[in-house]
Amino acid sequence: MIDRLRSLGRTATDSARNPLGIIALFIVLVYGFASLTTASATTLTPAERILLIYFLVLFPVLVLFVFLYLVTFHIGKLYGPSDFRDERNFLKAAALLGAASTKNPNGPTADDIGRVIESARVAARTHPEARGIRKTNVLWVDDRPANNEYERQALEAMGLHFALAESTNEALKQLRGNQYDVIISDMDRREGPREGYTLLDTLREGGDRTPLFFYTSSNTPEHKRETRDHGGQGSTNNPKELFEMVTRAVIARQST
Repeated sequence: MIDRLRSLGRTATDSARNPLGIIALFIVLVYGFASLTTASATTLTPAERILLIYFLVLFPVLVLFVFLYLVTFHIGKLYGPSDFRDERNFLKAAALLGAASTKNPNGPTADDIGRVIESARVAARTHPEARGIRKTNVLWVDDRPANNEYERQALEAMGLHFALAESTNEALKQLRGNQYDVIISDMDRREGPREGYTLLDTLREGGDRTPLFFYTSSNTPEHKRETRDHGGQGSTNNPKELFEMVTRAVIARQST
């Protein structure tokens, strides 16, 4: 009995480390009290029994709707640092993405950062070192690499390794000698205002299908559509959206 109580205590402690676990503990506690009450139902009046039945029937329905609401609108708040393979990665990614968002007046909200954290949690589950697969290499093309330092460090916290290129020619040279899982590029460089498309078109014409995402000053639907028309995978000025797109692309490539 003592060992069972200790085991239950450890389970409760582990579950209480994130909101989902707390919800589960609360449900168990409520139904535990309900079971005790049911066991002594002979002492209840008919009206009290009806109330107990309504509670046992309606309570799980209420919990289901609350859970659906949280998953739909506040998914990032359902997880804590312990859900990550390395809690330091959680803290580092969240802090860096938050810092990156301050550069953009239309940057992510607190809920957006929560969704970033959820993407980081998924990425952490498929961390290259955790499954023994090859490391993830990313080429970031930007003539001002210092502008993206926070974003790169947030992705590095999830296990991605970066190589930098400051021009289209330098990027193509690196691509000839190395293999990358993802390419991130700006659009307007010293070579021209649409140099990102020059790089993308050159790659696609040469048969290179490496996923390419633009991280630039625009986040309009027109630019997203034009990126797809050129064979790219996405375009954004939002660090949260970039983080999600890149981690999903990495996970998809590693699962094939």
